[in-house]
Amino acid sequence: MNARPELRALTSMRGIAAWFVVLYHIRLSIAGLPSEWVAFLAKGYLAVDFFFLLSGFVIWLSWSETLRDRGFAAVPGFLRKRVARIWPLHLFMLACAVGLALLFAVTGRQDDVNYPFRELPLHIALIQNWGFTDQLSWNDPSWSISAELGAYLFFPFLTLAIDWRRIPSWAVLAAIGSLVVLLHAVMVRGGALTLGTDITRFGLIRCLTEFTAGTAICALWLRWKAHPVTPAAISVLIIVAIALSWWSGLPETLAAPALFAALLLTLALTSGMRHNPLDKGALHYLGEISYATYLGHFLLFVAFKLVFVDDPHAVSPALIGLFLMLVLASSVALYHLVERPAQRWVNSLALLPDTERRATRRWRGASSSTTPAALPLHHAGPPPRIREE
Repeated sequence: MNARPELRALTSMRGIAAWFVVLYHIRLSIAGLPSEWVAFLAKGYLAVDFFFLLSGFVIWLSWSETLRDRGFAAVPGFLRKRVARIWPLHLFMLACAVGLALLFAVTGRQDDVNYPFRELPLHIALIQNWGFTDQLSWNDPSWSISAELGAYLFFPFLTLAIDWRRIPSWAVLAAIGSLVVLLHAVMVRGGALTLGTDITRFGLIRCLTEFTAGTAICALWLRWKAHPVTPAAISVLIIVAIALSWWSGLPETLAAPALFAALLLTLALTSGMRHNPLDKGALHYLGEISYATYLGHFLLFVAFKLVFVDDPHAVSPALIGLFLMLVLASSVALYHLVERPAQRWVNSLALLPDTERRATRRWRGASSSTTPAALPLHHAGPPPRIREE
């Protein structure tokens, strides 16, 4: 089997987005940071919305055909792959958080607000952001991983219900726009003025709508990638128009998802073009280790402040530089020593292979000659990939 080419620009962009989240979490601690930069970095939480769109794109590209061809027989394998991708590192970081909580407890600084042991089972099961709590706790960034798990459970039903390949481009674009408007309407009706408002309440719907929009964006890319210049140019114009509208007062809950949707399509269409800086090695590697960066930096900053910082609201630039170097080093270590080995181990586990094969044969026998939706998508060579699987 030929190796699938990689959309390196999207992998690189994931790394940039992860570091935007890092800066978001430390912005109020940087001594002397100009107010304009504080305000800019205060929007770092929006990187998560790009993650959700990108996740839908990646999962549709990697799994839609398999699930459509094999039906629910392929779901156990799909979920195992996704759990292998997100859960081991989450569990490792959660164990680190428990260690911090115990340290606080034995030193007389018990923190039941940020480390509530009664909610620990929810975090172990990755369902803490499914409406069971009203605050972020333990390792705060893991809320989005919890929401992602919900999207993974939803994805097989989406794949079997909708075949974007058989929907006209204008209708796919309309569906993306409708999802953006739906998210905006839900948040505005709930009193949210920004996408970062009340994450425990809106985080899951934020993920599901943007994840679904990402699958539709992938479908557009698949039909336009052979001749990408014109759609990429149009996407850039759309980005500029949305950015100007946002600057002029368009609500964030409407503007940001729409802008990121157009940005994702543009990045996908231009990936692999000559002189694309996002295809380069260093940025690409930051994307490869971005999950470790995203999930590891928050607790590292808690520990860093305990050891090195006297005033958490005025950390010197030198110490901030040291912390950022530690984030990079820890991301490399977590990726190579925890994330990837654990992912390979979970993927190596047998998952009812005989039952799955029998179910697959039954599904193919029932669907191979029934509807056009059961037919495979023909393309030249293996589909491209992103460093996500």
